[in-house]
Amino acid sequence: MPGRSQIPWLLAATWAWFPLLVAPVAAAPHGAETAAPRADELARGTVFEDLDGDGVRDPDEPGLADVRVSDGRAVVLTDADGRWELPVEDEAVVFVTKPSGFRTALSPHNTPRFYHLHRPEGSPPGLRYPGIPPTGPLPEAIDFPLVRQEEPSVFEALLFADPQPQSDAELDFIRVDVLDGLVGTDAAFGMTLGDILFDDLSLFERSAALVGQLGIPWYHVPGNHDMNLLAGDDRHSLETFQRHFGPPYYAFEYGDALFVVLDNIEYNGHGQSDPGDVRGAGGYIANLGARQRGWLEQELSHVPRETLVVLAMHAPLATYAAPEALGTNTQDRRELFALLAGRPNLYAVAGHTHTTEHHHFGEADGFPGPGTFHHHVLTTVSGSWWSGPLDARGVPTTVQRDGTPNGYHVLEVDGAAATVRFQAAGAPADHQMRILLDVHHHGLRKDLARDHRPGELFDGRLRASAVPHTDVLVNLFDGGPRSTVRFRVDDGPWTVAERVARQDPHVLEVVARNRDTVKDWVSVVPSSHIWVGGLPEDLGPGVATLTVEATDEFGRVHHGHMILEVTGG
Repeated sequence: MPGRSQIPWLLAATWAWFPLLVAPVAAAPHGAETAAPRADELARGTVFEDLDGDGVRDPDEPGLADVRVSDGRAVVLTDADGRWELPVEDEAVVFVTKPSGFRTALSPHNTPRFYHLHRPEGSPPGLRYPGIPPTGPLPEAIDFPLVRQEEPSVFEALLFADPQPQSDAELDFIRVDVLDGLVGTDAAFGMTLGDILFDDLSLFERSAALVGQLGIPWYHVPGNHDMNLLAGDDRHSLETFQRHFGPPYYAFEYGDALFVVLDNIEYNGHGQSDPGDVRGAGGYIANLGARQRGWLEQELSHVPRETLVVLAMHAPLATYAAPEALGTNTQDRRELFALLAGRPNLYAVAGHTHTTEHHHFGEADGFPGPGTFHHHVLTTVSGSWWSGPLDARGVPTTVQRDGTPNGYHVLEVDGAAATVRFQAAGAPADHQMRILLDVHHHGLRKDLARDHRPGELFDGRLRASAVPHTDVLVNLFDGGPRSTVRFRVDDGPWTVAERVARQDPHVLEVVARNRDTVKDWVSVVPSSHIWVGGLPEDLGPGVATLTVEATDEFGRVHHGHMILEVTGG
């Protein structure tokens, strides 16, 4: 039937990817070192309840038992008096897993301080951005103060993926587009899932200061654009990140849930002056490595199997596009799945690809169960890297390359259950879809934009003769393989739309019309959350209302509408 040619989702073959996301190079094991570390030293200290909140243990402040302390290799528990001891290498980060019902110390910017940096001689020279200054020998005691707080089993957390500002001006965009609207949030805490910056690590301080104004603890995941790109190896690639935010991987409890931050960017080492050459000597792959997996295995050994475990990382575990790409798919995910086996309450989030995706891993993917493992690639704060024409506030429209508006997600936890809702930046909460009419002979002809006003090819006015070959196209921004979409005209029968892999015509037009403000690497890619169905062929001239009903991956129902004007001819 005319107007019904579509690209079936499972047969889609053409995907265009930003080259910085794919780094097809081999790398040493995660955390590999150019020189062997010196013999371990014994670190020791106490985890205690800081009754007066001054960070110093007073005689009446009790130690806390069974709190986990680690150096990223081993995990030990505090004794009945809160004491712990642990052999550590000459370069280490010693950290505590925050237990439920307590908070750690916070920096002036609300960055959690749950760690001790041990760099006797400081970071190696030549990193371009300051690393960790010399800390000298281990102190006699490394004490971790914890302050008791109420942590209900029902709470919300904010999830940011890839804010990725290249400049101070783009930090302004983040402040205006996202942060201003979140002042006074009721969220328990927030997390940024990597690419906090875009290579210029001098912006860490200002970024943290801006986010800190939200007034809640804010955790950080390292991304490929948060590395010291002049570091010679993976071991020293996150020295500036650690200076500001602490260990590259760690865990903390809140309410009844455990949150695990993972570092799955494995750097091949650069040592040259060009930070953009990620495909050569400075390449990276997405990988956890044996050391990090060993730590996670020990961490999880202390966590009941029924506990909700939320894993946060930068690169996805897997992507629909380029499934063999080393820089976008975590290479040792099957080993991770083995560590998570037997846990029924799992949820994982990532960023990195500037697309929005849902994956449900099962036995065919290497996840042994029970059930499936939900992995969510989140919409980015920066969208298409802060590209596109400026709106009335002076902020780029920056629609993501799969058609999703830039924005963030709100994690909702209720005991062992986790759901997420998408929030488009600067838009109402119910802005969850884009509805387009796509006349078949227009298709993806971006060159036709020259002859029409912006959006004219896809609005609700069309000739009656075009109805038989016109598709309703719905981009459900946070949709996935378990989402459903249907639509009807007025009180007519419902049409079930089909999920297809195709580009969003709206983004094609925005990019075609605005190449002067769209960054030169931005390409429009097939979306994993577009549904298509044909208009009723008997729709004649007149005015009618198109109603769309969509159910997302979490069972939420969303509605959208378009007023149709069908003219004669």
